[in-house]
Amino acid sequence: MGTREQIVEAANRLFYQQGYERTSFASIAEAVGISRGNFYYHFKTKDEILEAVLQARLADTRAMLARWTEGAATPLERVFRFVEIVVANRADIEHYGCPVGTMTSELAKLDHPSRAQAVGIFSVFRDWLREQFTELGHAANAANADDLALQVLAFSQGVATLSNAFGERAYVKREVGRLKTRLMSLDT
Repeated sequence: MGTREQIVEAANRLFYQQGYERTSFASIAEAVGISRGNFYYHFKTKDEILEAVLQARLADTRAMLARWTEGAATPLERVFRFVEIVVANRADIEHYGCPVGTMTSELAKLDHPSRAQAVGIFSVFRDWLREQFTELGHAANAANADDLALQVLAFSQGVATLSNAFGERAYVKREVGRLKTRLMSLDT
């Protein structure tokens, strides 16, 4: 991995763990183990790093969704993979919240111009979920497929927020199970 990629990976982790505003050039350079001069060779501003982090997150999200699409036989199994992400990433979510939700929220509070790009990651999830619900037989009513996609997104954000707030693992597993049961009833 090249230095630029190491910087983006470290910044991504630090933005998630500490927040964008609280993460400094110095802390990113220290995490990578490079001098500030070498750092500035790759990125001149913190906004340039944010842009690269958001692009990396978007690419990672698309790659993950492609793996889920290829690796699951049915659209319902694919949606289950999305729903189960709050369990799979439970430790990080308990400590830091959802990486997409926390970044979007922070950038909104800062009225940062990159907020729209961060929201774009939610849009990729929304579009992918809508496709799954369409394949499940909700194509006749595209608004219904989109509503279902938004409900699943809202579920994941709500559970991630409560997991971060309370750290109640049993609650997270119970809610994931309840949603999966509800989703099975939608399988036409």
